[in-house]
Amino acid sequence: MVYLGGWALALTLSLLGALGTAELYRLAEVRSVRPLAIPGLAGAVFFPIGLLLVPGGDLLDGRWAALLLAAWLIIIMLAAMRARTPDERPLEAVAVTAFGALYAGALPGFLLWVRQSPMVPNRWAATWLVFLPLALTWICDSLAMMGGSMFGGRKLAPVLSPKKTWSGAVVGAIGAVILGPVYGLLVLERVGVVIPVLALVLVGLGIGTLGQIGDVAESLFKREAGVKDSGTFFPGHGGVLDRLDSLYWGIPVTVMILRAFRAI
Repeated sequence: MVYLGGWALALTLSLLGALGTAELYRLAEVRSVRPLAIPGLAGAVFFPIGLLLVPGGDLLDGRWAALLLAAWLIIIMLAAMRARTPDERPLEAVAVTAFGALYAGALPGFLLWVRQSPMVPNRWAATWLVFLPLALTWICDSLAMMGGSMFGGRKLAPVLSPKKTWSGAVVGAIGAVILGPVYGLLVLERVGVVIPVLALVLVGLGIGTLGQIGDVAESLFKREAGVKDSGTFFPGHGGVLDRLDSLYWGIPVTVMILRAFRAI
């Protein structure tokens, strides 16, 4: 799907966005908050498609995208007025509805801005560039687990994620910072993508810190709901939220840094 890009990748991200949003809504329902599922899931599906259309400006001007977002928020409020009484916590329902779709649907959708960048020479180059934040996130997670197992020590977030340690977090972050430039040298330059070393270091730092915070942040929702996993979509690994929690933070920070250095 990454290699195909365009609508194939956008629809894949829409599917993952809808599944992640539905999982977050189920966590809220455990705490007796009933999100407005239809407009929320619709937003999660269409956010990646909108992000595909906006950057080039050929089909959807950025100002129209902002107006469509405003219209979507109004639709959520209208749905709340129709379907929720004052005793059914409409404020929380509206807030969770909008947040869930934006968090699980819009944030991973920014991967399309990397894949569809006009500055990347070909499909293979764009594919390997997309895997920059993905690979660094997975490697950081693995190194953090290894570092925590080897060195132990003080817990990173004992209430939210009792198995994570500061030593593991530091090992993961250092690994991501080092491997960012290594990935650029051994992978990206070979397919014709040249990114400044400082940008790659910052991408590694962003993923190595914010990505790990995103992992812990998702645990905050699960602890409130009193569940171990957000879902069962990936057998043995949990739900979509469990698998993409670090990427929800890592993908946008990667896009910000690469655009700041005019690399995409």
